[in-house]
Amino acid sequence: MQPSISHGRCGRPTVAQRLAVLFLVFSVAIPALATNSSDLMQGYTLQPGDIVSVSVWQEPGLEQLVLVRPDGGISFPLAGDLKAGGLTIDDLSGAIKQRLSKYIPDPVVTVTLQEIPGNRIYVTGRVNKPGDFPIVSRDVTVMQALAMAGGLTPFADEKNIKVLRKESGAQRSISFNYKKVMRGELLEQNISLQAGDVIVVP
Repeated sequence: MQPSISHGRCGRPTVAQRLAVLFLVFSVAIPALATNSSDLMQGYTLQPGDIVSVSVWQEPGLEQLVLVRPDGGISFPLAGDLKAGGLTIDDLSGAIKQRLSKYIPDPVVTVTLQEIPGNRIYVTGRVNKPGDFPIVSRDVTVMQALAMAGGLTPFADEKNIKVLRKESGAQRSISFNYKKVMRGELLEQNISLQAGDVIVVP
């Protein structure tokens, strides 16, 4: 016979259950911070502000760090201006190779991601480690971001957390009830975050 899971008063999760949920959140959130993970990099799409290293085999003059401009474009010798924002590393490598093929027979182009300041989310307010955090995985949720920020402080207002998102030049506020999500309710509020999102914990 399976042992029953005990709850605290009013059906609330016990401390052990809350810790188990946080453990699961951390187990997903920590890999999301591993910016050197090749698996995560496969699906990463470049954003303005990101820095990539581009090199062409046996072409020492074609090796440099390149910044993705605010308009999402980059410039590279012989290749000229190219779109980079929204592309994966492999996509960009292929685009540069196609441009260089006009001047170099079958060029071997290597593109590596150096820094990702352009793809970050921000957590502020009553959390233990407020700050900005890189989004490498496409599916970093609000709960995972709060875990990255060290969790809530004892006096945080768990019911009135807000996610601030800029859309079409306007600021949008998205409600998040930490207490209910921890209970397994309102899980639709645990949305995937986008670059530039700000989580405010009052």
